[in-house]
Amino acid sequence: MAVQTTNSFVRSSLLEALPAPSSRRGAVAWVKENLLATPKDTILTVLALAFLLWSVPAAVDWLFVKAVWTGADRSACATVVQGGLQPDGWSGACWAFVDAKFQQFMFGRYPLDERWRPILVGVAFVALLVPILIPSVPRKGLNAILLFGIFPIVAFFLLYGGLGLEVVETPLWGGLMVTLILSFVGIAVSLPLGILLALGRRSNMPVIKLFCVVFIEVIRGIPLITVLFMASVMLPLFLPSGWTVDKLLRALIGVAIFASAYMAEVIRGGLQAIPKGQFEGADSLGLGYWQKMRLIVMPQAIKLVIPGIVNTFIGLFKDTSLVSIIGMFDLLGIVRLNFTDTTWATAVTPLTGLIFAGFVFWIFCFGMSRYSGFMERHLDTGHKK
Repeated sequence: MAVQTTNSFVRSSLLEALPAPSSRRGAVAWVKENLLATPKDTILTVLALAFLLWSVPAAVDWLFVKAVWTGADRSACATVVQGGLQPDGWSGACWAFVDAKFQQFMFGRYPLDERWRPILVGVAFVALLVPILIPSVPRKGLNAILLFGIFPIVAFFLLYGGLGLEVVETPLWGGLMVTLILSFVGIAVSLPLGILLALGRRSNMPVIKLFCVVFIEVIRGIPLITVLFMASVMLPLFLPSGWTVDKLLRALIGVAIFASAYMAEVIRGGLQAIPKGQFEGADSLGLGYWQKMRLIVMPQAIKLVIPGIVNTFIGLFKDTSLVSIIGMFDLLGIVRLNFTDTTWATAVTPLTGLIFAGFVFWIFCFGMSRYSGFMERHLDTGHKK
């Protein structure tokens, strides 16, 4: 007797996913989960809200409501006290000072009639940088050649002069322009040089390994100020008589060398995180050393240490303010220099200027941080289905 079987009780398709319970959705659920999950979280949230309620209104009032936005001199930022004008540092921010000195904050003492040149360089820099930062834009190789090969040469002649343009000596450069120049050169040099130093430190050749270890440990063991002093003061002592090196070039070399040592350790950390099987697999394919590093190992290592690389770039961008120690005036240096201008000497001027400089630094650092997060998500292909 044959036994008839049936699969009528087995579903041929999956049920559609049900929506999350209403108590787990929306703003209220997010607040409960992230801010009020435990008694300790609730206490910290209440304390944070109390601090914000106490500080934010006062900060907004000082920064915007009571602030002075226009004026010709310090009298615009003075407060009327008992019928007389007296400087009052806490009456409101003096944005009139920033407005009056804005171009100097951007370009330093660069001649007024020639400031179209750094503006043109800035526009060209943005036009070349934006496409290389967007993954979907094609021709990355050509873009990189233009940005890192052609652009620095053109920018030098535009900023310094020559070829029919009036020469503007580097001591006249300053402000945000110098900050961006130092940062761009430091970043553009430190990444490839850091990669070479990291590979050299892991090399099997004793001479190269010893040189890279000594270089990295010596540079990392001294502060950037010392490196800048050595580049600015000691380097000319070793040059032949009559030879001289521009102060800005010395600062560029010092910043690039300093950042390269830190970048080398970041890259080395990524190389150590690569499984040994990746190296062995590349060897089994018959790839040479540089092919193995360029095609297999280095792309994975750099992807792993993107946060560390960007963190080094952010630190480099902020450390450029130390060049004021050797007589160069970056953004922060030129802001502080203008505190001595008697036309704007009030109690509120320094605080307003420092807030402006801090905000500009924050904008650039926050932008680098956000782009780092974007690239991490874009390159995180290891667990995608």
